[in-house]
Amino acid sequence: MKLVKQKLRKNYGKWPFFDVFELDYICLLSRGSLVRVPPGAPFLSSKIAVFPHFFPANLDFSVLSVILCSDDIMQRSVVMLSTQTRNRSRFKRMSTLQGKLRQKSKGGQFYYRLTIAQGNRREFSLGTSDLDEACKKAAELDSIWLAPTSEVALAQMNAIRGFSMHAQKISFEEAWDKYQVHPNRATPHTVEERIGYRKTFEEFTRFATGIIGKKRSNRAAITSINEVTPRLCEEFALYLKSTSLAVNTHNRKMKRLRKIFECLKDYYEGDNPFRSKTLMRSEREEQGMVVHRQAFTKEQEEQILAALSDSDPNHKVKNKAEIRIVYIIGMFTGQRLKDCVLLQWQNIDLKERRIWVKQFKTGKEVTIPIAPELYEALIEAKEWKCDQFVIPKSAARYSKTNAEGKNVGNNLIDIDVLRPIRWIGLEPAVEVPGRKKKMTVYGFHSLRHSFVSFCAEAGVPKATLLSIIGTGSEIADKYYTHVSDESQQKAIEAISGKKGISAQERIDQALQLIEERPANLSSDDMIQQIRCILRGDAPFTKDNEPNS
Repeated sequence: MKLVKQKLRKNYGKWPFFDVFELDYICLLSRGSLVRVPPGAPFLSSKIAVFPHFFPANLDFSVLSVILCSDDIMQRSVVMLSTQTRNRSRFKRMSTLQGKLRQKSKGGQFYYRLTIAQGNRREFSLGTSDLDEACKKAAELDSIWLAPTSEVALAQMNAIRGFSMHAQKISFEEAWDKYQVHPNRATPHTVEERIGYRKTFEEFTRFATGIIGKKRSNRAAITSINEVTPRLCEEFALYLKSTSLAVNTHNRKMKRLRKIFECLKDYYEGDNPFRSKTLMRSEREEQGMVVHRQAFTKEQEEQILAALSDSDPNHKVKNKAEIRIVYIIGMFTGQRLKDCVLLQWQNIDLKERRIWVKQFKTGKEVTIPIAPELYEALIEAKEWKCDQFVIPKSAARYSKTNAEGKNVGNNLIDIDVLRPIRWIGLEPAVEVPGRKKKMTVYGFHSLRHSFVSFCAEAGVPKATLLSIIGTGSEIADKYYTHVSDESQQKAIEAISGKKGISAQERIDQALQLIEERPANLSSDDMIQQIRCILRGDAPFTKDNEPNS
């Protein structure tokens, strides 16, 4: 203010009174705002005479300099003045809020983050991009912050209206349309899973509207999303359980619905009704009922190949020669059915005798040496080469889709590869109590189990095996975690302080027995004696002769 007095005294005469006749206005730069002062307005002490509709009367100014300007500049300064005054008012309102306002994107809607009772943090969509309106709506939500318990806070959340779309009722059909365009919707990699989301939602819609199976329920039907309650979701989970679904299938449907309702949270009150963990089933429910897939023996694999090579009129299957090649590929690579059927010539180097496979299920790339039997089969397959696929007819059959784009050819090939298994007297699937569908025991995937089993028996390192079948395979854990009888015997001997006989020492003892060939031992007794020596059992006598 002292600088102002000095400048005004120098240019306009004696302080404190002066008149301005040459210019339209005097503008004072105060805290970044231009202050309009009319001609002839007196500057008395530290007070500034201003029009009251520009500034509140009690506003305190720290004048930094005096700007002399024309009326044209002053009109623009009034706009600046009004804007900055409003921003100060907004800041004062925001500072009184109990939570935090934020925008997820520039120019987007405002969200209000608030910590309610017991330290629970909630974020509310205010449904507006205007800051003034957002401040008003956020102030309404502050009553939730004052709630003493979560129950009271939830009641107040349900009582507040007008700040979001929660009060808007939408039907199940509208809800699905909104889910399909939601930015956070699920994006499955396969058409089958995308269709699965829609069918699961349709199944829940039928249940919610009072239709269970083909019958109408006595329960009151609901028509909109905001009527869905956790109790209804519990009833739906019990209904699914009564349909003898597998545990994994049941849980997959619950996860789909949880994701759908997470995207529709602006259209119902409270938490996600499918959030509860009690809706999920435990794998222990099937403990003792699950039948694990079995591995083929070497003899069974030879029988399958023989059945695919014969001309028996009872052994008919579409593209029989190609199915035989598919089996050989699976036997000597350990790959899944889809990887074998859709194998391309560009991934095979017959000169170097190696195959490169990028697995469809995991996306992992593996390199496999070509066994002599597989090499001969590939040379045979070159005779019908017509496109990039090693087995072209079966590959085209596998790739068939229906009108919705869902793959149906994989089921056709599954049927084709199961026929030879039945030819050799094995039943691919068995019925299990509590399950709607049969469980597969023998199938093409059994070749993968056989491959791992043969490698484990041959002492192939697990790391080497995983480089062929793909890392992270659970099948490898199944066959490589079995502890041998010899290792267990060594553990017991270490605890008891007794030193056992090594495998090489047992072999030497067996060879010595064969060379000596005692006259008092018959051929059968000799064989039993050798078995006892190699196993490390007690010496064979008639008293401890095994029953089998």
